[in-house]
Amino acid sequence: MSEPTIILALALVLASAFAHATWNLLLKRAQRQEVFVWWLSAFAVVGAAPIAVLLALLTDFEPVGWWYVIATSLVHICYFLFLGRSLARADLSLAYPIARGFGPGLVPVLAVFALGEAVTVPAWVGIGAIVVGIYTMSWLRQLRRPFGAGFGVSRSGIIYALLTGLCIALYTLVDKQGVAYVSPFLYLYLMTCGVAIGMLPYIIRTYSVTALAEEWRTGYIPVMAASALLFLAYGLVLTAMSFTNVSYVAPAREVGLLFALMLGAVVLKERVTSGRLIGAGLIVAGLVLITAFR
Repeated sequence: MSEPTIILALALVLASAFAHATWNLLLKRAQRQEVFVWWLSAFAVVGAAPIAVLLALLTDFEPVGWWYVIATSLVHICYFLFLGRSLARADLSLAYPIARGFGPGLVPVLAVFALGEAVTVPAWVGIGAIVVGIYTMSWLRQLRRPFGAGFGVSRSGIIYALLTGLCIALYTLVDKQGVAYVSPFLYLYLMTCGVAIGMLPYIIRTYSVTALAEEWRTGYIPVMAASALLFLAYGLVLTAMSFTNVSYVAPAREVGLLFALMLGAVVLKERVTSGRLIGAGLIVAGLVLITAFR
C-alpha cells in the first residue's frame, strides 16, 4: 500500500475522530440519551434519503451485502444503547476513552479468528497497554473501592463503556467486510435505517410519547447537529476502510479520545484527573503499537 494512500486514509480518520467526539458531547448533554440517539437516527434517515436513493441507483449492491447490513444494524442498536447509558452514568472524559480504547484493543484479537490475521508481539504489548490504561483511568486513586463513586466513576458507567467497546470491535470487523459489497455511505444509511426501526419498539415501550416530543422540542438543534456529525464521522471511516486495511483505520480513529478529554474538560468542566491523563496516554501508546506492529 502506497504512502499517499495511507496518509489520505489517516486524514479522513482524524477528521472523523473529531466529528465523533463532538457528537458524543452533544449526546452527553441530552436530557434522555436513549431518546436522543433514536431521534438522531430517525432524522438521519429522513435527511439523507435523497442521497441514499441516488447512491442506490448509481452504485452496485451485491445481495450478500444485506446480511452485513442486518448484522451491523443489530450490533449498532446495542452500541447506541450502551453508549447512551455509559454517558448518562459517567463523565465524557472517562466513558469515551474507555469505550474507544477497549474496542480497537479487541479488534486484533477478534481479527485473528474472524479474518485470519496475525498479531505480532508488539501489538500484544499494545493491547496490554490499553487494558492497563483503562484500569488506570477508571480506578487510579480509588484502589480501596475499585467500583466506588466519585470523579465521574460509577460501576454501571464503566461496565456500559466496556460493553460499548465490545460493540465497536464487533461492528468494525463486520463493516470491513460489508463495504466490500455495498458503497460506504449507502451502507451507513441502511444501517441507520435498521437502527431507527429496530430501536423504535424499545423506545415506545420505555418512554412516553410526551417524552419523545419533549426531547425533540428542547433539543432538535443538537439532534440535527449530532446526526450530521455521526453520519460524517462514520462515513469517512467507512470510506477509509474501503481502500485501506482495517488494522490502520480502527486504531488511528481512536485519537478521538484525546478530543473527548479536551471537550470534557473545556466544555463540560469535568475534572480530568492525573489517572485519566496517564490512562489516556497508555491507551494512545497501545493504539500506536497496534497500528505500527500488528
